This record gives sequence, C-alpha cells and structure tokens, in this order.
Amino acid sequence: MARLVVMGGGVSGHTAATFARDMLGSDHEVVVVTPNSQWNWIPSNIWVGVGGMTKEEVVFPLAPVYEKAGIDYRQAKAVSIHPEGKEDAETPYITIEYTDEAKSGETEELTYDYLINATGPKLNFGATPGLGEGTNLGEHTVSVCTADHAEHASDELEACIEKMKNGERQAFLIGTGHGMCTCQGAAFEYIFNIEHTLNEAGVRDMADITFITNESFLGDFGMGGIHFKMGGYATSSKVFAESLYAERGMDWILGAHVNKVEAGKVTYESLDGEMDEQEFDFAMLIPPFAGVGLKAFSKDGSDMTDTLFAPNGFMKVDANYNAGAYENWKASDWPRTLQNPTYKNVFAVGIAFAPPHIISKPMSSPNGTPINPTPPRTGMPSAMMGKAVALSVVDMMKGKATEPTHTASMSEMGAACVASAGKGLFTGTAAAMTVYPIIQDFEKYPGTGRDLNGTTGELGLAAHWVKHILHHVFIWKAKLKPGWTLIPE
Repeated sequence: MARLVVMGGGVSGHTAATFARDMLGSDHEVVVVTPNSQWNWIPSNIWVGVGGMTKEEVVFPLAPVYEKAGIDYRQAKAVSIHPEGKEDAETPYITIEYTDEAKSGETEELTYDYLINATGPKLNFGATPGLGEGTNLGEHTVSVCTADHAEHASDELEACIEKMKNGERQAFLIGTGHGMCTCQGAAFEYIFNIEHTLNEAGVRDMADITFITNESFLGDFGMGGIHFKMGGYATSSKVFAESLYAERGMDWILGAHVNKVEAGKVTYESLDGEMDEQEFDFAMLIPPFAGVGLKAFSKDGSDMTDTLFAPNGFMKVDANYNAGAYENWKASDWPRTLQNPTYKNVFAVGIAFAPPHIISKPMSSPNGTPINPTPPRTGMPSAMMGKAVALSVVDMMKGKATEPTHTASMSEMGAACVASAGKGLFTGTAAAMTVYPIIQDFEKYPGTGRDLNGTTGELGLAAHWVKHILHHVFIWKAKLKPGWTLIPE
C-alpha cells in the first residue's frame, strides 16, 4: 500500500485528492493536510463582499466530505518537508502542526510515498506597511481574499452606504496593494460590483470610485493583455477595460506600487518614479502573494529549502528557470508535468508552483522598484493542474508508469473566466471570456501570442447567469455530489 499526501485543500489540492481517491480504490491511502476546516469557493467572495451572498453560501465543512470519500483528513498546516527521510529511516515525510481545537499546536511526522504541494499562497499583507501585519489584514482596508474578509468588507461597505444616504460623500479605492501583486481580476470584479451595488442603493452620485493597479495598462490582468473576438470583431482587453471604466464613471491609476497605507490614505510610487498619494474612505487592496514558508531538510538535518523552493517560497518544478531576459522568454519555459526536478515523487500545483518568470512585460521605476503583475494561477488552471497531476500520480502508484503520464502546462491549455460586473437576476452583468493559450506563444501565434478563434469575450446579463450557475455547479462538484466527476474543471 502506498500513501499520497496532498498539502492543501483549496481548488487544486481538493481536485487532486478527490480524483486520486476516486481512482485508487482501497489499495492505497490519500491524506489531505490543510489548516482550514472549510472549503471556500473563492470566485464568489466578491459577491459576499457586497452583500450579494452570505459567507455560508460560499463555504462548507471539509470533514464530512472527506469522510464520505475515504480520505484521511488532517486539519493541520505543513511545516517542513524531508524528502530523504532520516539517516535511520529513508522514508520521506513532512512535519505538520495541527490547527484544530482538539490537537492545536501538536506536531506529527507524516510519511508519504508521493507528495503534492497545493498549499496555495501566503497572503503577504506585511509586504506593504499599513496594509496588515504578516498574513493578517490591517485596520485601514478590507479584503475579499477569504470568506471572512469578504464578510467584513460587506459590513464596511454597508456603513459607507449609510453615510452616503445621510449626505456624506465617500471615496472608494479598489485595486492592488503592492507593485508585485497578482489577482487583478478579483479587484476588477470587486470594483464593478461596488459600483453596481451603489447604483442599486441609489447613492452612486455620492461616490468617487478609483481603481489603482500595478498594471501598466488596464486589462493587462497579469497576462500581458489579451486580444480577443467580441461580437465578431477583434479587440483588445485594454480597449475593453477602458470602455467599461469610462462607461461607469470610474477613474484609474496605472503602474502604481502602493508602499504605505495609513488611515484614509495610501502613498504610491509610479512607473515614472514619482511619489503620490490617494485618499479614501473605503479601500480594498489585494495583497501580494508569497509561498507559505515551508522549509526543507536533507537526511542529515541540514537546510535544503533552496533545493525545493524558489526565493519567493514557491516550489520548483519542471520549468526553465534560466530563461534570462524578457526577449528570451518562450511558452516552452513553463512547466508541463509539475514534477520537482530533484525529487520525482514530489509535485506542485496551482499557486504553489514557482513560475519560470512573469507573463506581462517586466517593468520598474527609475528608482529600481519592480512594478508589474505576477502570474495568475487560480481557478480553472489550478483545477486542471490538480487533476492532471493526480492522474500521473495514480498511474505511478499503481505501477503503470515511472514517469508522469499527464501534462497541464499553462502554455498549452486554455481557460474560461466569467468576471462579474454586478450581481442581479435582471440587472447583473458579467464578462465571459475564453483564452487560448493562457501563456502567449508568439512562435505559434505571431502578433497576439494567442489563437483568436479560441480567445473570445462577451458582456451581458447572460454571462452573469452563467457565473451564478457555475457557483452552484462547482460547489456541487466540490461536495462530491452525484456526477461530480463528469463536471469539467
């Protein structure tokens, strides 16, 4: 009997664990280690953040689902990886620290035959002074990164709406809280849902709404921008995004590295090197991401963290980390099997793997401050990676293969995204987009880097209905309800 340990129970980890368990049968073990007791459908947090959904609608407890599936669930955080075992026992293991009430603080050495790192990111609020401390949200801004954060954001928004109803004008600042943030898409969705909610409340005329972003142009989204077909015509995400912001009467600040947050004010550095300030009454600033801080140790106990992990804390996989300057970057730099090059029984999926480089063109201010989006690796791509790695590991555990049998490269896969621009049965809107491939391949698709026949966009009420339906479909899938394996990632 072999044991697969999955570190993380988010989209990629949950997908990997549940598919592996479904395919392995009773001959092998599947263990999930995650510090969270609940699963969160993160794309719907933006609706919780405007009061359009409750926290309870976007989360559910993991324990009953894993018990039903036959998955060994440990509510704990992974602390360290020991891929060579110990000098007196060569079986590899991880050290975990329990976070549940019954065992809180207790540690355990958990052995594995195969390991999938799906820990996701550390929300690095501490990277920007005043945004928060370490991984904790600060007192000056709100967040929609977790369901609890989103619930808090909704309460703060409601307080602002009440002030506007009483004649007090409010300034809203939504966007990124650091020069190297990702998840511009979440900030994009949230600002449009804020604007829609204020309209529904009848107070839009009392609000000044500004988007602040580390993107060099609106619609970069950490993907270098997108050219897509919409309504039969080719357009760019830049034109699309600028039109949307202008139509809704919202301002924007581009190429901004927020370097300090104070009560009612942010200080930021622009790509031109100038320092400026922006005042606010309500601010939602996405924090930068980092690895969760896992350490790695060799058989003799010496630190070998830099063997498994890149300096940003994400795990090294089969990517080309020596691509060099931007002019040398290729789609083939991106990993295909997501297998660690040193330890063949270790994989990383979703946000946990270290990208070879960013996707957008790297930029920095004259002061040397990097100001550019880091690569998005959430949602559909994370799930596809989780499933592909699970299929490879299952084949290896069953003795059918000695090397990965499935691939999931972001340079070879497409993705679909439905970005909400306001929730409402008859008043909601969303942008439904497909992108193929996710990573530009200028050798295969000169000019745009992507296939225009597979990169499309539509905006309207129908797309909002699709997003709302997908909310229920993917929670059904995550709960392993009947037919869950038939629902695409």
